[in-house]
Order: sequence, then C-alpha cells, then structure tokens
Amino acid sequence: MISIRGIVRACSLVPKFLQPVFNSTILKPHINSFNCYDSYIGFVNKRNMSQKSILSFFKTTPKKPAELNKEPSLQNDSVASNASEESPVKNEKRLSKRQRLESSDEESAPVSPKTNPEKKKVKRQRIESSGSESDKSAEDMEVVVRKDVGAVKTYSSPRSKKKALVQESPKSKIKVKEEKTTPEPKEKMSPKTEKKTPSLFQNGVTKKIKEAPSSVKQENLSPKSDKDSKTDADSNTDKDKSKKDSKPFLEKKDNVIVNGAKVAETDYNPAKPKYHPIDDACWTKGQEVPYLALAKTLEAIEETSSRLKIIEILANYLRSVIVLTPEDLLPSIYMCLNQLAPAHHSLELGIAETYLMKAVGQCTGRSLAHTRAAARRCGDLGRAAESARAQQRTMGAAARLSARKVFAAFREVARMTGQASVNKKIAKIQSLYVACRQSEARFLIRSFEGKLRIGLAEQSVLQALALAVATTPPCINGEQILDASKGLSQEEFKSRVDEHALLIKTTYCECPDYERLLPALLQHGVHALPTHCRLEPGTPLKPMLASPTRGVGEIFDRFEGVQFTCEWKYDGERAQIHVPGDEAPDLTKAKIFSRNQEDNTSKYPDVVRRLPALLKESVRSCVLDCEAVAYDVANKQILPFQILSTRKRKDAQESEIKVQVCVFVFDLLLLNGRPLVRRPLLQRRALLREHFREVPGEWQFATSKDCTTTEEVQQFLEESVKGSCEGLMVKMLTGDNARYDIARRSHNWLKLKKDYLEGVGDSIDAVVLGAYWGRGRRAGRYGGFLLACRDSGGDEFQALCRLGTGFSDEDLRRLTDSLSQHVIDGPRNYYRYDPSSAPDVWFAAHAVWELRCADLSLSPAHRAAQGLVAADRGISLRFPRFVREREDKTPEQATTAQQIADMYLAQDQVRNQQTKKVDNDDFY
Repeated sequence: MISIRGIVRACSLVPKFLQPVFNSTILKPHINSFNCYDSYIGFVNKRNMSQKSILSFFKTTPKKPAELNKEPSLQNDSVASNASEESPVKNEKRLSKRQRLESSDEESAPVSPKTNPEKKKVKRQRIESSGSESDKSAEDMEVVVRKDVGAVKTYSSPRSKKKALVQESPKSKIKVKEEKTTPEPKEKMSPKTEKKTPSLFQNGVTKKIKEAPSSVKQENLSPKSDKDSKTDADSNTDKDKSKKDSKPFLEKKDNVIVNGAKVAETDYNPAKPKYHPIDDACWTKGQEVPYLALAKTLEAIEETSSRLKIIEILANYLRSVIVLTPEDLLPSIYMCLNQLAPAHHSLELGIAETYLMKAVGQCTGRSLAHTRAAARRCGDLGRAAESARAQQRTMGAAARLSARKVFAAFREVARMTGQASVNKKIAKIQSLYVACRQSEARFLIRSFEGKLRIGLAEQSVLQALALAVATTPPCINGEQILDASKGLSQEEFKSRVDEHALLIKTTYCECPDYERLLPALLQHGVHALPTHCRLEPGTPLKPMLASPTRGVGEIFDRFEGVQFTCEWKYDGERAQIHVPGDEAPDLTKAKIFSRNQEDNTSKYPDVVRRLPALLKESVRSCVLDCEAVAYDVANKQILPFQILSTRKRKDAQESEIKVQVCVFVFDLLLLNGRPLVRRPLLQRRALLREHFREVPGEWQFATSKDCTTTEEVQQFLEESVKGSCEGLMVKMLTGDNARYDIARRSHNWLKLKKDYLEGVGDSIDAVVLGAYWGRGRRAGRYGGFLLACRDSGGDEFQALCRLGTGFSDEDLRRLTDSLSQHVIDGPRNYYRYDPSSAPDVWFAAHAVWELRCADLSLSPAHRAAQGLVAADRGISLRFPRFVREREDKTPEQATTAQQIADMYLAQDQVRNQQTKKVDNDDFY
C-alpha cells in the first residue's frame, strides 16, 4: 500500500517552491497589489498527470479508518496498515473525544464541518506546519479526508475557490489531527455562525468560506462550540498582532499615521486655511521632521504664484517646526534656499547632471539615454525622477527620510573628494533616492542639481520666518503661544510682522550666517537678535550697491539740498577685507571676500602680505570695503578688468603672480570691534583716513571730490575717464540716508558711467541660454547667442535678445570652448522664450555677460519683463553688443526683469507717458 508520507510528499512538489514566496511576511500582504493572485491560481489549476493520479487516489473509497493518533508525526509508514485492522465501533469510540492540535503563531482555529445525516462516521485529518514555520502557517491549507465518501475537501483562499496542494514543511515534522463530529441534520448556517479560515493571501485576516469548486463535493459546516470560538478569538488576536508587525510595501504605508501624529504624512497640507501648528502637522513633538513634509511644502509653493500665499505656506510649516522640532529649523531653512552653509564656507555639492541621470537610471532599471529622454520630455530632471520612482515597485519599504538626515547627506556628499568621490556621491544619491516617496524624489534631485526653481527667493524665506515667529513665538520662558494673532486686529498684527521682518532682515544683513542667527532667535527671541548677532570680522557682508543714472541732471534731482560726494568708479573686483583681533590685529586670520561672499584669500596672497603697511598702530580689528584693480607699477597706471581676470582664481603663489593689483579703499564698516554701518559716510570716511595709511601702487584711498554744481560733476567725470576708470560713484555724505545699506541696491548711491550719457542708463548683465551655429568666417563655432534676464519673482530666465556683435574671432573661439561644457539636451522648464527664437544649442544657466545697447523697445518675440510694461509683449535690446564676461557674477545676480522694465520706462520717448515712479530700496 502507498504510504501517507509518500502521498503528502507527492502533493507538495508544486507548492514547495511557491509557498516560501507567497507566504513571505513582506510579500503576502501585497500579493493583490501586484495582481499575482490570479496568476498563482491559474498555475495551480494546470494540473499535470501526477496531480490527477493523486486526486484519483483520494477519491477512491479507502478501507477502514486509520488510527493516526498514535503517531502524529507521520514518521511510521505502518499507520495506514494498522488503521485497516481497527473496527468501526472502536474507531467511533476513540473519535468521540475531539482532539485539537494547537496551530502555529499565525494560523486560526480549525473548522468543524457539518456531516451529512446519512453518514455516521467522519474522520478529519489535518496537516499543519509547526511553530518553526510560523510565518508560513497562516497560509497552510487544510485537507479533509472523508472516509465514508472518499472525497477530499481543500480549504484555501476564499477568493480562489480552487483545490490546493498540501505542502510539507521542510524544517519541521508534519502533524496530523483527528476529529469526529456527531451526525447532525444538514441545515444552512446563519451569518453569525459562518466559519472562518485563514486566507492564503491575507496575513492575519479571516474571511468567510465560500463555495468549493464543483469538482469537490460541498458540505455544510456545523457551528463551533464555545471552546472553539475562544480558541479562534485567541488565534485572530495573534494574527492581528502579526499583521501590525509585518512590513508592507511602500505604496501601502504612505497613508499611515505614525508616531501618534494627527495627520498622515501624505495628507500634510501647509496651505490649509487656519493652520494649526500641532494638530495639522504630520509629526509629533521631538520627532524628526519628515522630509515628505518639507517636500509637500515646496510642492505647494511651486503651485502658487502669489508671493503672499507663498510666504503664508512656508510660515505654516516653519511654525510647526518651531513648536515641535526646533532643532530641524536650520536644515529646513537651508534646504528651502538650496544652500548647505554660509557662502564663505564654499561648500557646494558639485554634482553634474549626467551623474544624477546615471543614479536615477541605475535605481529604476533604465538606461542613461532613457533617463535623458524622460528629462527632456518633462523639461525637468526632478519631475522625470519622480515619475520613474512612482512607477517602481520594491519588495520592502526603505526607512523614511527625515529633513535632518537628508541635509546631513547633502553636506556629506559636498565634502567627498578624491578619485573615487564620484562613485561615492552616486551611491549616496541612490540610497536617498530609493527611499523617496511622492514628491520627495522631485525636490531631492533638484536640490542635487542646485536649483529648486519654485519661485522662493531668500527675502521671501526671511519674511516667512518673520511671519512664523510673529504668529507662533519660540518657547523661551516655558510658555508656548501657538497663535499670537488672537486678540489683535489685522492692522496691528501686520505691523508686528513688519517689525519682526525688519529686525530679522537687518540682523541677517549684518550677520549673514543662519547657524548663528537661528539659534539666537530660538533661544532669545526676535527682539534680542541685534544684541547676539552683530557684524564681526570673518563673516562677510553682502555689499551695498548703487542705482544707475543717465545724466548729471538726475544726480541733482535726487540729491537736491543734500551734501554729496563723487568718487572714481574703478573697473576692478570688489574686495571686502576682514582683519580680526582683540588686543592686536591677527593677520594670520585675515580674509578677503568677493561681492558674492566667496573666500578669495588664496587669490590675493600679495595683498594679505602687504596688510601691515596699511594698518596704523591704533587698529586692532577692521572690515574694509575696497576695489582690487589691475595696476601697472612701472607706469603707475590702472589696467582694464580683462587683465585682472587672468590672475589665478585659487591657491595662487606670490612668486608666480604676473598681474599686480592696487587696492583702492573707499569705506570702513567696522573698526576695533565697533560696527560703523549705521554712521553717515562723512564720519566713516574721516575714521578711514585717520587710522589707515596710503602706499602708492599698493594701498590708496578712492579719489573723491565733494561737488556742488553740475560743472564740477561733469569735470570730475572727465578726469575719471582719463584715469582709466568707468565713471563716478555719487554718494550722500550726511543725514540718515548716508548710512551703509547692507545688501541693498540703494538710491543713496548713484553710478554715472562714461557711456551712460547717451542711450541706455546702465549696462546689462545677461545670462546665456543658447547659441546659434555660425556661418562664413564663423563656421564651426557659435556665431550668435540667446541671452536672458532673470525674473526673481518667478525664479526663471526670460529671453531678452539675440546677440551677435562685439566679438572678435578669438572671443568666439574661446567662448565656444567654454560654453560647450554646459550644453544640455533641451531648454529647462524655467526658460521663457519664443519658439521662433529657439537656438541651435541650449546651455545650462551659467555664464553671465555684460551688454550695452542703443535703447530698449517692446518686442513680441522676447519674454523679458512681459506683463510689467505690456501684457502681451516683452522688452528687447536694440543693437546689443558684447562688452565682457562677468565671472564675478552668478546667474542669480544678473539684471532682473524689473530693472529692465525700469530702464525702458526711464527712456525719454516713454518717460512722459508714464506716471512718476516712487523709489523703493529693497534687499537684493
């Protein structure tokens, strides 16, 4: 006779390789999400000849019932032969005691089938896996052998309605249980007494047993006893607990509320009206801020065009951060600004777009060409990465990203150097990317690119911070106020917000370091910021800038009845010199910073060496505003800026320097630890000349003259031109407007260049977006270029003109080589241009060029300042010409659309048609 062990092993051949996959604690809660259920059932239904033989064996009426209780482990093949010798009476007496073998961790209690009244003896055999396979036992199937009819009934997933095969546990013994039920009349069960059995594809979830397949004889089941119900309840409790402990797929966890938060991370909405910083947050006090919360905030800002609404959205998010996790305020502010550290730390990610595409492609199984095509189609690599991540399915959910950890990863990538640094950076990017959910991937990749492009400028971030602390002040004395606007009128609250904003912006201008400003704000409050964050040597300031003027007459219109001075405008590079010290100046820590707050100390080792000759004995520390100019020492003559640009930018050796510089000092911002920026220029200039020396050819004060008439200004302008300068800087000497306005393009300083007297009132710094291939003499090189201005409100570049004049053959060769390193596949989504002007080659926004032109005019073919002057037309340059490259400026510092509009309105032919414009200085 064939042994039962052999039968069981034969039946388990097919499921043996399927059950570990389908019963995985990671996979089984999500089989349905992958539509694998039907495929599995379809596979099971394809029975081969051996399976049919096995089924036919079970359908054959067996001989006498087997006595299996003696050997539950099924290790003795003689069980079947012994069972044939048992008498029916003895067997019935033995089966009157219902025995139950406890199931494994996740399996529910067995089902007691109802017997047909015509059948007197029923014996049910149950094969279950042991506790060592607890993670699989919830999916084990039951086989009921009806001795009196020779039929086999299988219980598997209620959805399948199919016969399942019995699998033998590879690691444990298979246990067999016997049951005998008392014959009862066949009747229909009520809904309350329907039996439940484990579902094959649902972990810890029980469902009602549905009809068996037609090939299997159906039988009604009898209600369970109280004891059985209690056992089932305990089993269900264990299964529920197992379900909570299981790790489902990422897509299934996204909408889960975690750590006691009142809002799910995917439902977080900082744009919600009447936002509550605790109830509407998706994290709890002390918990790290989820990166998805920041991504949701940036996503809402990107979809909003109103600046006031943008400030409100960001302020809501910052309120929750201040109340719940103030430690994450600094990473949040930095990531909103797409910065890693203060500018003078020179910490940059340095990730090329190709490396980002490679990282995204490797994570999603796509080639580099496929990823590049997707980025071109979307117009944005961030959106392409988000789309690719959304289509990806993973076996398990990675750890959720937090804002703090993502920011730390950014800094880690930025500090990676060496030969293997590129591969290390790509690996780090991939580890973050695979953990992204929803819009996290979009902003993660954009952050690595270095451009968020959501229309969020630094001034808006500072304004949002002011609104946040005005509404929800930091907890300083143990008292937390969630909404300080209650009880105040709209005007009173707005006045408070404006006061906070002025304090924060002014303090940041003097101390542009968030790592000092934000801790002081959280610890001492906004009103204590000026005390704890002050101008200090070593922290560079954003310099004060001047507004352009078109003629001498405008100077007297602006400075009527006010004392002013005129200084030569030197054609060099802005240099801000910092000398720290307490009792004496520490020249070893002296620093030289550019107008972009970059550390240029290694570029000017000769200037640092000459510092002792500049400082008198009364100077212990100082901050000087200067201009470094190329200088011919032999002829004592100022040289053009183009010669200065040939100096090595970093790590220059003084012995190798060929281009000498003379530093022209024109302002004093700090002396012996005392900031002087709020003092009038007249006092600052007096202190400068009192405490510092002049050394011809090395250190000189800016040539200046206090003028009172138009003739004097005109004469002094001509002298500056003869002295190889660009023109004049006209500054107020006395009064409140004579202070040093940090980070402002102020109308208290005016610049009058030699070529401003006719045509446009200012040169224009434009960003190169694309190029057109040259013809004739310019064949094989770029012959023309598409240039743009920057719209700071929308954080985009708007086409301004096509440029093809002002270049020499050498210029075109050099520019072709340098621009070829920044070629991209197509225009960015933040490029605004007319398709008729589309160039042959597109560039990443990198190069800034200085242009001059005859005048400005409205143009339907360009998008610069569209909507500021005319609703359907932009502004373009007439007869533009190339002047020089502005290597000292970034695309973010290019001429803005608002400045282009102001230049257009300042022209004589349109000035009389417009109402008089009110000058409002603002932070740039």
